[in-house]
Amino acid sequence: MNQNMITGKPARTLIAFALPMIFGHLFQQFYSLADSIIVGRTLGQDALAAVGSTASIVMVFVSIANGFAIGVSVIISQLYGSGNHTRMKTAFNTAFMTFIGLSILALAIGIASGNAVVTLTGIPKHIVSDAKAYYYIYAAGFPGLFFYNVANSGFNALGKSRMPLVFLLISSVMNIGLDLLFILQFHMGVAGAALATTISQYFAAIIAFVSLLVYLRKNFPTREKPQLFNPAMLKTIAKVAIPSMITSSVISLGFVAMQSLINSFGTDVMAAYASGMRIDGIAIVPLIQIGNAVSTFAAQNIGAGKYERVPMGYHVSIFLNLGICIFMGVLLFFFGNFFINLFLDASSSANAIRIGSEYLRIVGSFYFILGLLYITTGLLRGAGDATMAMIATLVNFAFRVAFAYISVAITKTESMIWWSNLVGWCFGFLVAYIRYRSGKWRKKSILHDME
Repeated sequence: MNQNMITGKPARTLIAFALPMIFGHLFQQFYSLADSIIVGRTLGQDALAAVGSTASIVMVFVSIANGFAIGVSVIISQLYGSGNHTRMKTAFNTAFMTFIGLSILALAIGIASGNAVVTLTGIPKHIVSDAKAYYYIYAAGFPGLFFYNVANSGFNALGKSRMPLVFLLISSVMNIGLDLLFILQFHMGVAGAALATTISQYFAAIIAFVSLLVYLRKNFPTREKPQLFNPAMLKTIAKVAIPSMITSSVISLGFVAMQSLINSFGTDVMAAYASGMRIDGIAIVPLIQIGNAVSTFAAQNIGAGKYERVPMGYHVSIFLNLGICIFMGVLLFFFGNFFINLFLDASSSANAIRIGSEYLRIVGSFYFILGLLYITTGLLRGAGDATMAMIATLVNFAFRVAFAYISVAITKTESMIWWSNLVGWCFGFLVAYIRYRSGKWRKKSILHDME
C-alpha cells in the first residue's frame, strides 16, 4: 500500500512516517557503534583513534551520496503528490543512471586520495598504517554506499519508510557478525572492521535497489513508457541535488577542519572525540529524521497544492523535537561517562574518558537548537528552496569552524571545540527561520519548472 502524507492529521502522519526512519538509522548507527566498541576494546585506543581519524574524509563521500539522494527524494515526493507517475518513474531512472557515473567517480577518487588524507588531517605517524588500511577498504565500498542511499531515498519519498528499516536491520546484523569474525576470529585488525562495513553496504545496496525496482513496477503502472534518462529531468533534479550535495560536502569538510584541530591535541582527545561522536551520532538520529520527515511531508503536500498543511507539520515537528531533546540531553548529561566507558578501558584511558564525557554533556544540553535547524532546513528543501537551506548550513559551519579555531588559539583548550557547535547551530537556525517566516519558500515548487 502506498502511503501519502497529503491527508490525515499531520501529527499522526509525521510520527508514523518518521518512526521507521528513526529506528532504521539508529540501527545504522548501532553497527557503527559496534565497530568502535569492538575496535576500541579489542585493538586499543590507538586503533580507535585511527578509525576516527579518517571518518571525516569518508563523510565527504557519504555526504555527496546523501546530498544527491535528498535532491532525488524532493523531486519524487512532489511528483508523487501531484499524481504524475510517468514523470516520477522517469525521475527514478534518471537518478539511477546518474548514480552509476557518480559512484564510479567516487570510487576512483577515494582510492587515489589515500596519501592526501593522511597529509590533510595530520594523522600521527604511529597510527598512519591502520588509518590508511581502514580508509582504502572503506573507499572500495563507495558504489554500494551510493546505490543504497538512492534506493532508500526513493522508498522514503513514496512514504514507504518501513522498507529502508528492513534493509538497515539486515545490514546491521551482518556488519556486527562480520566484525566479530574478521577481528576476533581472523585477527584482521582495523582492516577487518572496514571490510565488514564494506561487504554489508554492498549487500544492503543490492537488496534495496532490486526491491525498489520491483515495487515501482508492481504499484505504479503507467500507460506511457517512462524514459530511461531525461536530461531535462536531470537538470531539475540538479536544482535541488547540487545545493544539497554542496551542503552535505561542506558539513563534511567542516568536520575535516575540526578533525585536524582535534588531531593537534593528541590521541587522548582523538579517541575521546571518536567515541563521543559515535554516541552523539546516535543521539541526533531522531532530530535528523524528523527533519527528513518534514522535508517529505512538505514536498508531497506542495506537489498536491496543499500549502496550508506545511506549517501545521512544521509546528508538530517542533513539539516532537522538544520531547526528544529533553530526554537525550538529560541522558547524556548524567550518563555520558558510562557511554564513553563502552569504548575505552578506564584504567588506561581515564583522561580520554573524561574528555569524551565533557563533550557529550556540552553538546547534549543544546540539541533542541540543532533539532530546530534540521526541521527548518528540511522544510525549505522539501519546498524546493534548497539554496536557502544550503546557505543556512554554510552559515552554521562557517561560524562553528571560525569560533573553534579562534577560541582554541586563545585558550589552548579542546573544550572550546565542543562549544563551537552551539555557536554554529544558533546562527544557522536564525538564517533558516527568517527564510521560513518570509514565506518565499512557497514560490519554489520544482513542479513549476516542469509545466
